[in-house]
Amino acid sequence: MNAPETIQGAAPAYADAIRFLAADAVEKAQSGHPGAPLGMADIAAALWRGHLRHNPADPQWIDRDRYVLSNGHGSMLLYALLHLTGYDLPIDELKRFRQLHSRTPGHPEVHLTPGVETTTGPLGQGLANAVGMALAEKLLAAQFNRPGHTVIDHHTYVFAGDGCLMEGISHEACSLAGTLGLDKLICFYDDNGISIDGDVAGWFSDDTPKRFEAYRWNVIRDIDGHDPAAIDAAIRQAKARDARRPGPTLICCKTRIGHGAPGKSGSHEVHGAPLGQAEIDAMRAARQWRAGPFEVPADMAQAWNARERGAALQRQWEAGFAAYQADYPEEARELLRRSRGELPPALAAAFARLLADGSLDQPIASRKASQLVLEAISPALPEFFGGSADLSGSNLTSVKASVWVNHHGAGNYLNYGVREFAMAAMMNGMALHGGFIPYGGTFLAFSDYSRNAIRMAALMGQRVIHVLTHDSIGLGEDGPTHQPIEHAASLRMIPNNRLWRPCDGVETAVAWQAALRRADGPTCLMLSRQALTPYQRTTLQQEQIALGGYVLEQTGAPQLVLIATGSEVAIASAAAQLLAERGVHARVVSMPCVELFHAQDQAYRDRVLPPGLPRISIEAGVSWFWRGVVGDQGIALGIDSFGASAPAGQLYAHFQLTPQAVADAGMRLRAALPDPHSRALPTS
Repeated sequence: MNAPETIQGAAPAYADAIRFLAADAVEKAQSGHPGAPLGMADIAAALWRGHLRHNPADPQWIDRDRYVLSNGHGSMLLYALLHLTGYDLPIDELKRFRQLHSRTPGHPEVHLTPGVETTTGPLGQGLANAVGMALAEKLLAAQFNRPGHTVIDHHTYVFAGDGCLMEGISHEACSLAGTLGLDKLICFYDDNGISIDGDVAGWFSDDTPKRFEAYRWNVIRDIDGHDPAAIDAAIRQAKARDARRPGPTLICCKTRIGHGAPGKSGSHEVHGAPLGQAEIDAMRAARQWRAGPFEVPADMAQAWNARERGAALQRQWEAGFAAYQADYPEEARELLRRSRGELPPALAAAFARLLADGSLDQPIASRKASQLVLEAISPALPEFFGGSADLSGSNLTSVKASVWVNHHGAGNYLNYGVREFAMAAMMNGMALHGGFIPYGGTFLAFSDYSRNAIRMAALMGQRVIHVLTHDSIGLGEDGPTHQPIEHAASLRMIPNNRLWRPCDGVETAVAWQAALRRADGPTCLMLSRQALTPYQRTTLQQEQIALGGYVLEQTGAPQLVLIATGSEVAIASAAAQLLAERGVHARVVSMPCVELFHAQDQAYRDRVLPPGLPRISIEAGVSWFWRGVVGDQGIALGIDSFGASAPAGQLYAHFQLTPQAVADAGMRLRAALPDPHSRALPTS
């Protein structure tokens, strides 16, 4: 253990209000991380009291500064700040820290706590979210600001610790932030040298300032993280950007974890465990803090309250926006619409024209169909922001309307480089910032790199769209490293995530339409490399695609059901014809979005999948996922091993995913079932 901390000075600092609220809340919960809030309190006080532009009475003010606590385990730092500055977070909620249904969960959660900008906890992702937010600010400023009218002009501040900078996502996101010159992004590096296991010197010996300088960041070194004047000066330096050196800023703050706790500061023991009442009492004595648990002296509470200042800042902005509105009414309406997340009326018309013009009624890969959709709708959706992890030509995510982002902030398309995780987390940040609907592409097999950020989008309920191409063994010769097998099942298991695997161009268009209409969570589009067979549908069938699953065709009064997705729908359709030749009639059900189908009422699901009718599922992925759909007496045809390198046709034959193999399975199933379970149903 380090030597006891010596406290200098008699007057308590404003930061002590943060320290004691954090210590008291963790102690009451007997759970939490007091070290980070105590160690970063001085930095937070300097930023929030002297620089942060926000209005606690309106946490959604468009031009507020964004603040991200990337090391989200220090959540009581943020909750203390929100309470002290006047957000709707009363002291009783701090007393319920980490308790069921409180607004102060163990890690910050957006939409649960007023003023929280993003859900953080998985280290490094908050930092990547902040990069996305800063990019969104730069793009909106370029699109909407006019001479004499600056309606978008705010900073993104992020706190990050050693753990955030160890995570690989920090390298991906910060490298790209430097390349993009995001000069309104300011990161405070809480350099305390301690993580859960102890002194980080044994596993983290990077020269962090040099690393960020190599990323083309402006680096402010060696700031005493407990000296308010030094911190304030560093923030002012970061905000006074030099046009000759555009780029984000890293402020390296040397701190002592648990600063203020005289017996435990500087030790990893203070990282993730309550201080203990005796240590809190000693800290009160050392810092001359006479208020009791969860109490803030009235004069300090008044000094912290930011409601009056925040309201004045917002009124000032609103006056400027009113002048902007008078001079640029169309732009003002558009900015407000986009900030509310409302889709433009022209979008529905663009989809209707596309579905009527016949361009999707041809044998094409669903990735190509997706590109046709993007070509048709992008001009009608100015908030659309696309990109790819260096696979634009393979994902087909770039279209005629795509303008690749430049250093001036102009553009609506970004090559993220080979950075799948950062891309997904940055898209989350853009969606959280508002004003954009981001989509990004990579190969489905590489979605593993993105998965945790997709999960976070689902947890946060953000409209983010992932274009995941080369969706099966159908990509062929690239082999098992690039052939997704378990990925569809893995992504389907994420609560509030929706995965679409369309079987042709029309289903692809409907999948895009559903993804855009969905404002409460992410969507993953699984798209093929190989051409898919188009299907003719009635108006009712086309409408039912949006329900996630529907009857595509049947050869007569059905005696069994073939359920398939994507490229395997054609296999099911051909198998149904072979079965009909053997006197067995099959219903073919296309189920492009399993999760959405299961969200429909029981009556609809029973109409599509009648109880008692035997079922076979066909999908070029792990079979276990479908066993719950086909039931104990059904058959799930899939792939329960890794793929292989060969032409696609050979692979489908090798893995027994052919019309003949499906028909044979159907005959076996019919023969194995007793008559009551194999009776035919009416065709209607």
